[in-house]
Amino acid sequence: MSNIIEIKDVTKEFKVLNRHEGLKGSIKDLFSRDYKTVRVVDNISMNVAQGEIVGYLGPNGAGKSTTIKMMTGVLEPTSGEILVNGNVPYKDRTKNAQEIGVVFGQRSQLWWSLPLIESLKLLRDIYQIDNSDYDNMISLYKSLVDIEELLHKPVRQMSLGQRTLSDILAAFLHNPKIVFLDEPTIGLDVSMKSRIRTLIHALNKEKNTTVILTTHDMGDVDALCQRIVIIDKGKMLYDNDIEHLKRFFGAYRTLKIRPDGDIKKQSQSLESELERYSVSVSADDEWIAILVNEEKANVMEVLGAIQKTHEIRDMKLEEISTEEVIKKIYEEGVE
Repeated sequence: MSNIIEIKDVTKEFKVLNRHEGLKGSIKDLFSRDYKTVRVVDNISMNVAQGEIVGYLGPNGAGKSTTIKMMTGVLEPTSGEILVNGNVPYKDRTKNAQEIGVVFGQRSQLWWSLPLIESLKLLRDIYQIDNSDYDNMISLYKSLVDIEELLHKPVRQMSLGQRTLSDILAAFLHNPKIVFLDEPTIGLDVSMKSRIRTLIHALNKEKNTTVILTTHDMGDVDALCQRIVIIDKGKMLYDNDIEHLKRFFGAYRTLKIRPDGDIKKQSQSLESELERYSVSVSADDEWIAILVNEEKANVMEVLGAIQKTHEIRDMKLEEISTEEVIKKIYEEGVE
């Protein structure tokens, strides 16, 4: 399978002014040449094959959006090489733009006052899509999701979820080789997230479109991504499939308990009580989750220690989740 994206030793640096405080400092900054160099992306290399869905993950400020802006041609790398479908993105911007689709956060490419169908027709003309190809895409969309109610609705009257769904339809309309999705399900309810994931997965299978997805929602990763790339502070930490990563953390188990009394308070007390076992304790409205590394502590030993001081109404044992794996990598990295 040929690579549609090739990134080799890419680095991106920005010059940032060392700012001073107060009114005098602001005036001084107007004439200052006191700059520092910040390396946002640090020597990243990866290849992406045609038809892959890749989760590009990292905490805020890790360099994800900067990498995507370089792949879309918005930014030029400081050093290194990028090829997207054979194009150098920042040199061949027009050609590159014709072959990619983009959904960036909440920035819509649809016309605010027009019904969705009119925006799609305008995009058909902009991308010079053949009428038969356009009709086939609209028919495909109708078979995948219920869009009849949206087609004649002005974008300004749509909910956030409907706008996001419509933006994804617009991004795939000209049958691009690659679609970049930046946080496509942020702020959406469970039902709309499910519809959008189904749509992305179906379009990827139907058109063999390569998808690069940035997200903080691990539900998106589990539902869509065959492979994940994790970066932090501009450096690549991991590039492989999620199952390989879970096997890497195979010694971890999550013990979930439902105690009597206030869950939040008991979670805080357990954190100090179980400190000697090197576990991680978190809580939601129903459960206290204790992440146990069985190379350091036995799950039954930890459970016995909990039972000495807490009444347990219910309990369950789970394999480590994708979300917990990513959290551990952010905290500790991967050797």
